[in-house]
Amino acid sequence: MKLSYTTVDVFTDRKFGGNPLAVVPDAQGLSTERMQAIAVEFNYAETTFVLTPKDPAHTAHVRIFTPKAEMPFAGHPNVGTAFVLASMGRVTGDSLVFEEKAGLVPMEIVRDKGQVVATHLLAPQKMSVGEEVSTELVAEACGLAADRIETAIHRPIIAACGVTFLFAELKSRADLAAAQGRSDVFARHLPMDRTVGIHLYVRAKEGEIDIQTRMFAPLYGVPEDPATGGANVALIGLLGHLDRRADLTLSQTIGQGFDMGRPSILQAWAEKKAGKVVATKIGGRCVPMMNGTIDLT
Repeated sequence: MKLSYTTVDVFTDRKFGGNPLAVVPDAQGLSTERMQAIAVEFNYAETTFVLTPKDPAHTAHVRIFTPKAEMPFAGHPNVGTAFVLASMGRVTGDSLVFEEKAGLVPMEIVRDKGQVVATHLLAPQKMSVGEEVSTELVAEACGLAADRIETAIHRPIIAACGVTFLFAELKSRADLAAAQGRSDVFARHLPMDRTVGIHLYVRAKEGEIDIQTRMFAPLYGVPEDPATGGANVALIGLLGHLDRRADLTLSQTIGQGFDMGRPSILQAWAEKKAGKVVATKIGGRCVPMMNGTIDLT
């Protein structure tokens, strides 16, 4: 059995930037165990497997794996998979819908002179806010002093738009650069069923970028992620939730991966009505990298 695959760099307009993704566009018949093994072989933050949709009105059923576990939803895998399928001519028009464990993920295709250049997704679930977590725990897990965590607007807090992350704002760009994820602390205090990882951010205006972020998820086999759409789509929702205005449309350009040599640019939007965040979106550009064959014989 031979399977074709494509890799793309996601949330970037240049090769060797952004977050690499492997896409297996014809994965029908693969077992869960075989999908997990292939994800381990690629050893990217995530690998996606495209299957026939359960509802023919939808584009595809997509399964997403890190090197350690399956994800119910994630951002850069959806953005990259939509880019690959659209580039292959497998979708008509500029709208598609993926079936995933977290729900339906609507996608939009962006073209330039007929070429697919970017995709955007609407989060499959409304933004939800969970428990607060101590600054001391977050600081220990990220190798920082507790007083470097900014608590003027919020304490470290769990939030989600389909997948759960722990969010903490830092006081400076230098603090963000100094952070180091500690897998031993995650193993003791932040198990996989509590959060995927810690998403740190700082409001740092750098050219077109409004916010810089870093994300550590060592228990999922991702010591650090170059670009985390699932976390940033929840972050924009959290920022909208915390804003005192009852109605707003919030748009931010988010940078990630700069401190690990994989600069990524994500466009994030949140819509709030009558005091509630009703929709969150994330998107960005993609660049094709490799095509090949997986030999399973």
